[in-house]
Amino acid sequence: MGVLMSRRQTVEKVQNVSLAVSALKDRLRQQPSMPGTLEQAVQEGEEEVSAGPSQPEESSASKAAWEQLRDGQGLEPEVDQANRFTPPAFIWPKRELHDDKPMDISLEQREQVLNNEMCEICEVWTAKSLFPCRICSRVYHDGCLRHMGYLQNDSAMEVIETAHTEMGWSCYYCDNLNLLLTEEEMYSLMETLQQCKIIPETCLTLDNFLHYKHLVHKQQFKRPMVEAQEERAALQFSALDPYKKGHVKWHDFLSHESIQLLQKLRPQNALLRLLTAKEREQARAAFLALDQDSDGFIREGECHRARHAWFRKHQKETLSCNVSISHVGPTSESSPASSGSSKSQEKTLPATVQEEARPVDWPGFLRENVAYILAAHPNSAALHLQPPA
Repeated sequence: MGVLMSRRQTVEKVQNVSLAVSALKDRLRQQPSMPGTLEQAVQEGEEEVSAGPSQPEESSASKAAWEQLRDGQGLEPEVDQANRFTPPAFIWPKRELHDDKPMDISLEQREQVLNNEMCEICEVWTAKSLFPCRICSRVYHDGCLRHMGYLQNDSAMEVIETAHTEMGWSCYYCDNLNLLLTEEEMYSLMETLQQCKIIPETCLTLDNFLHYKHLVHKQQFKRPMVEAQEERAALQFSALDPYKKGHVKWHDFLSHESIQLLQKLRPQNALLRLLTAKEREQARAAFLALDQDSDGFIREGECHRARHAWFRKHQKETLSCNVSISHVGPTSESSPASSGSSKSQEKTLPATVQEEARPVDWPGFLRENVAYILAAHPNSAALHLQPPA
């Protein structure tokens, strides 16, 4: 309880200072122009508190969106006009020296997965009304989620329906793949998006998406994309547009680019450290279900088809992506994950036959699937990392 009171007192202190600064600014605006000393004092106070929003004259829709992206889509706690708390400032994760070293994840030694007992927001325990995250151990009250602005009317029923099912629900931390990046990686992504003239918080059409992919590929490899690469990019766009509306939402595009950047900059051993205990247990269940003879090996084709199993989505959202984690197999032909043309499927047929023969052990299974496990974090129906056909 001491920790709880300390946390609340800190929030209240920041709120009171922010409200006092806002009231003083309003009073200054109502009065005639005065020497700049008092206004400078107000600005210095704001810099010390570092909790107030940007100055109105400096803000714009685009600039605010970039700043929100830079800050992890969060601001310091404050009370807005609707009496609703905004999310706390996000601290970007940092890479450790040992992150790239191999991580020993045992197949036989199971992990005890327990959810937190208290709500992540209010730190109060009421067992029957807590909604657990399917990725991490955090739990939430629906009322607290509404108070933070994370649970709107259209999403409240979905959370209630899915949070306690096998499919589960991702909390607002795990739902955002962008939060897996370090601050340096985030600035690298922002720089790339700005160079390619991508406007944040906007939807991308197929032409926008392909144009961006062409620019990034040419920037990285100093040569244009070939036809096969453009076809894969088009398939990825289709996977990010599950409702076939002709555009990709900003949140889905950002999640896709975040997981792509993680694959580019970090080795698989570092990605394995991002898995939670729940995800490691799900991976064990998937591997053991495929290892019918219990010899510690599965076929490579089964390993690749397992990638589709991580994308468990709401039945109302997709037709055939809600594959159970304990029943790994190929998706139906109507699934976005297998929406490639018959021509591309014919091209991969000889390779598939060869893949079936190569055995894959447990560490190899984890390394080949870790990016897809992470890509399946968001609640969105989109597939943020398209598995091979």
